[in-house]
Amino acid sequence: MALPARRLSEPRGSNTVQSSRGALAQHRVCVDAAAVIAHLALVVTWLVVVLHVVFMVLETFLWTTPRGRKIFGQTKEGAEATKVLAANQGVYNGALAGALGWSALTHETHATMALLVFVVVVGVYGAVTAKPSILFLQALPALVALVLTWLA
Repeated sequence: MALPARRLSEPRGSNTVQSSRGALAQHRVCVDAAAVIAHLALVVTWLVVVLHVVFMVLETFLWTTPRGRKIFGQTKEGAEATKVLAANQGVYNGALAGALGWSALTHETHATMALLVFVVVVGVYGAVTAKPSILFLQALPALVALVLTWLA
């Protein structure tokens, strides 16, 4: 049986109890929906940060490896010819991850939202011009984080 919980609006030492047949007590717990949404927003925002760190590693360090070439659908020659461009793109993804992580860590909501909008726009553009899966790997998680952050 769980320990009795008090409602957030009640002073310490009081409990809200409903009796059922006088034998069992049920304790109502007031859940702060805004706090839950805010926590979800942070979790999904950190997921976007981690994804962009992974993108950075793939583009900056693993672009010409067999695994990197397979992920991005590159030939050995194509990967070699574009590795400087990919590394540049990776640095941008790493910088974005750093800025988004910092804004989330310091609870700079407006900066977080602006960076998430940037990720959504770039993700949609990448899905249209490069690879449709970018919509789901980049834009969608950022859009979910953006909506949750806005709701929080």
